[in-house]
Amino acid sequence: MLAAFSVAPSGTARADGSVSDAVAAAVEVVRASRLAHHTDAMFTTLEGEWDEVFAVIKAATEAVAPFGSRISLIIKADIRPGYENELDNKMARLERAIEERQQ
Repeated sequence: MLAAFSVAPSGTARADGSVSDAVAAAVEVVRASRLAHHTDAMFTTLEGEWDEVFAVIKAATEAVAPFGSRISLIIKADIRPGYENELDNKMARLERAIEERQQ
């Protein structure tokens, strides 16, 4: 499965509203998990089995907790049994489709 998630605290004491320290704590959890992942400006996408992916999301959420009085968590999952390496393969299929459209 692929699961894209975004986790951030609210109720922080920072005047600039930045949540970068909290997000860094969450990304450290993701990296330590050794699951295939990709982090961009808005989401981190994980690839793995249901239980291991959601265990990492839970741990990342817990890592954000000390940074605010409330936590916002958004999750979107793509559950496709029998498929592996979809973090890369989905992008490869997209690029092929774009190339074919341009011919």
